[in-house]
Amino acid sequence: MAFDAQKLAVPGVRGLRPYVPGKPIEELEREYGVTNAIKLASNENPLGASPKALAAAQAALPEMARYPDGGGFALKRALAEKLGVRENQITLGNGSSDILEFTVRAFVTAADEVIFSQHAFALYPIVTQMAGARGVEVPAREWGHDLAAMRAAITPRTRLVFIANPNNPTGTWLRRAALNDFLESVPASVIVVVDEAYFEFVRDRDYPNTVEWLERYPNLVCARTFSKIHGLAALRVGYGVSSPDIAELLNRVRPPFNVNHIAQVAAVAALADVTHTEKSNKVNAEGLVQLVKGFEKLALSYIPSVGNFVCVEVGDAKRVYEQLLRSGVIVRPVANYGMPRHLRISVGLPEENERFLRALEMAIGRQ
Repeated sequence: MAFDAQKLAVPGVRGLRPYVPGKPIEELEREYGVTNAIKLASNENPLGASPKALAAAQAALPEMARYPDGGGFALKRALAEKLGVRENQITLGNGSSDILEFTVRAFVTAADEVIFSQHAFALYPIVTQMAGARGVEVPAREWGHDLAAMRAAITPRTRLVFIANPNNPTGTWLRRAALNDFLESVPASVIVVVDEAYFEFVRDRDYPNTVEWLERYPNLVCARTFSKIHGLAALRVGYGVSSPDIAELLNRVRPPFNVNHIAQVAAVAALADVTHTEKSNKVNAEGLVQLVKGFEKLALSYIPSVGNFVCVEVGDAKRVYEQLLRSGVIVRPVANYGMPRHLRISVGLPEENERFLRALEMAIGRQ
């Protein structure tokens, strides 16, 4: 009998479509023969990493032959002090995506259901399907989470709910009272993962700090990352904050040494560099204004965002995306999120934003 890997794969993996990341600059320049391309596709920090994080990473390079601290003692201690939690409430991940997967692996079986919103992060249905569970996509409301509909979707089979706040790719967000009321109504048998990869960019005082709610909601998991405002995307380091009971279970399924030593020391340094964080936040806020003004000048509709990106409606998004690539500008098409008329634009440096807007004006003029 001939070997057939597809038949041997577990059902959840057999029908899986892998997550597709943003196109790298090197790939664009190679395929299209352009130079000096810019990438506004992956929600990266245009300022790069903190100088303190870079120095810490450089100093750690001679230790490359040694395994990292599997328990992440120094990073957990720094996070615990920063967040006002205990170290046994923290789970370290190779990016916050690890935390999402660990939670599914620890709590979800093929007999269960997982709830997430339409237009939410693409990894939620992927990790759900990997477990063989049933994914329940709840229609969005004004491009964001409809918490009332999500609560109504909970059944005895529901084991986990994913909520992105702010949401990627739409940039919408949930206020304190709305999210608190939702958590109050969720049965204790349902785990709620609040994905807060972009929380540092939100300036509104009504944005909830869910870490402060962990004592009240033992079924809550907060997932965060160093990839965005801290600029450590290449090092892949994130973390989850939860009750000690949940963290202990997540650490059972966490692979050994999943966060490398250079990532750990860089993250500790980045966490302490408040100056870089504040500068990054300022550049982002000004960049959002710059992009929005450009869209309004071009009479294009957009989704108001509190992240470090914004979605704009351009009509034939596939065609506009291709035209932008030929101009050396990489953005993110979001048709796979059910948004075929939109493109997601990451905030860049002022000159990068301006270059994109000029290229966009040319691209929509060619339709």
